[in-house]
Amino acid sequence: MSNDRRRGDERRGSRRHEVNVDVEWEGRNGREKGVLGDLSEMGCFILGSGDVEDGDVIKFYLPVSDGMRIEFSGEVINHVLEIGFGMKFVDLNSAQEELIVGLIESREQ
Repeated sequence: MSNDRRRGDERRGSRRHEVNVDVEWEGRNGREKGVLGDLSEMGCFILGSGDVEDGDVIKFYLPVSDGMRIEFSGEVINHVLEIGFGMKFVDLNSAQEELIVGLIESREQ
């Protein structure tokens, strides 16, 4: 039996939608640049080569307009060295939830 990182109850409780949005994220080693590669109502995958470990809580900053960014927090649940990491959101407020849903809906049209 192979060790498939994509299996398990914690994996993708909701459908992921492909996106391609430049973001900044912040972990234990400071701010890094990355690309939001996919998004769901529960989490996302950020492409980037920063140093993270499963269980780390990181912040990422999603650009919205005129240089404004909305901060999100999440726990790293799957990292792939030099590729990126999957995270599940923690402590989303209603404005953050609405932004995520709006971005997802814009990708479905």
